[in-house]
Amino acid sequence: MSAHMEQSGLRTLTLRKNEDRRLLAGHLWIFSNEVDVAKTPLTGFAPGECARVESAQGRPLGSAYVNPAALIAGRVYCQDATRPLDAELLRARLGAALALRTDLFDTPYYRLVFGEADMLPGLVVDRFGDVLAVQIGTAGMERVRAQIVDALAELVAPRGILLKNDLPGRELEGLARGVETAFGEIPDEAEIEENGCRFVFPLAGGQKTGWFYDMRETRALAASLAGGRHVLDVFSYAGGLGVACAKAGASGVICLDASAVALSYAAKSAEKSGVADKVEMLEADALAGLKDLRASGRRFGLVSVDPPAFVKRRKDMEKGLAAYRTANRLALELVEDGGFLIACSCSQHVGRDDLRKVLAGAARDAGVRLSIVRQCHQAADHPIHPAMPETEYLKGFLCRVTRPGRGL
Repeated sequence: MSAHMEQSGLRTLTLRKNEDRRLLAGHLWIFSNEVDVAKTPLTGFAPGECARVESAQGRPLGSAYVNPAALIAGRVYCQDATRPLDAELLRARLGAALALRTDLFDTPYYRLVFGEADMLPGLVVDRFGDVLAVQIGTAGMERVRAQIVDALAELVAPRGILLKNDLPGRELEGLARGVETAFGEIPDEAEIEENGCRFVFPLAGGQKTGWFYDMRETRALAASLAGGRHVLDVFSYAGGLGVACAKAGASGVICLDASAVALSYAAKSAEKSGVADKVEMLEADALAGLKDLRASGRRFGLVSVDPPAFVKRRKDMEKGLAAYRTANRLALELVEDGGFLIACSCSQHVGRDDLRKVLAGAARDAGVRLSIVRQCHQAADHPIHPAMPETEYLKGFLCRVTRPGRGL
């Protein structure tokens, strides 16, 4: 036994025969049915306990934290099979994540930690200038949350750190949901700069961490095409795309969302960005709002459809894909000849090819032709782990829309 193992005191989690292939390829998840429970019972581990992971032949595969009650029973955080998840390792991982974002961005507005892609499974951190919003989604990270907060306070020296732990996934890990201030002071609202605009949004009461940095580059793409066009931003939330398009020279913008609170922040952001006169707020269910706009004869040069995840579980796939098809069909009916549609999906279970087929069907339903001219991806502060396709969750297409005449 190595000195490091003696110091760590990690117990062993053994995999069943031939269940080590994904981990050997670099994947970080261990499913409960991959564990040799006869040799190393999962029930022998406390939720979040760190373990040495071995193959059936005794080959060390890395260190993981374990949750015996979860479908993903283990999450590898280090290739060294003797390494505890301690303050030293957390600080090193957080420091590396910060260094990457500092290289990528000139201003302190970005996703600072993106879970597995930063070798910090179960942890998400968004930076809004001098405020950090932290989401801890697993029992393993919950056990070291004090060390996480301490390391972030040291590395970033923020005004405040908010634990935004109200995500439903915590219940699958046996964790309570809640929102609390972990360090310093947390204002009611955060303000950021993005795509030449100023955006304001709620922190403790906002969706997810408060902002969706993953769409940053797609919003910039939309803005680059917005000049002189009427723009419709469907599922707009706080107006990230619509306000950016208005700032870039759109002749008019409608932000469509079912949340009055979200639209109130979109209006504040439009005012802070100097385009309040160009941005109209439409509070309605998205599908109902699209139908009403169609009934009124409206047409737009650019329509963006970025809904919440319609497919949260694999068993919802058929129903969710039908919802994506309906939303995009209604949107396509509003795009003028020669205009653009931006269609996105943040559903992890929906692949890029699934979305492409959805758009093909929606185009047939709407009687238009589509040309995909660019693929859209999550922004650079949401890096992709090369062995984990699950980390590439956001996909989208920029499409040219044409309305063929009779016989053409």
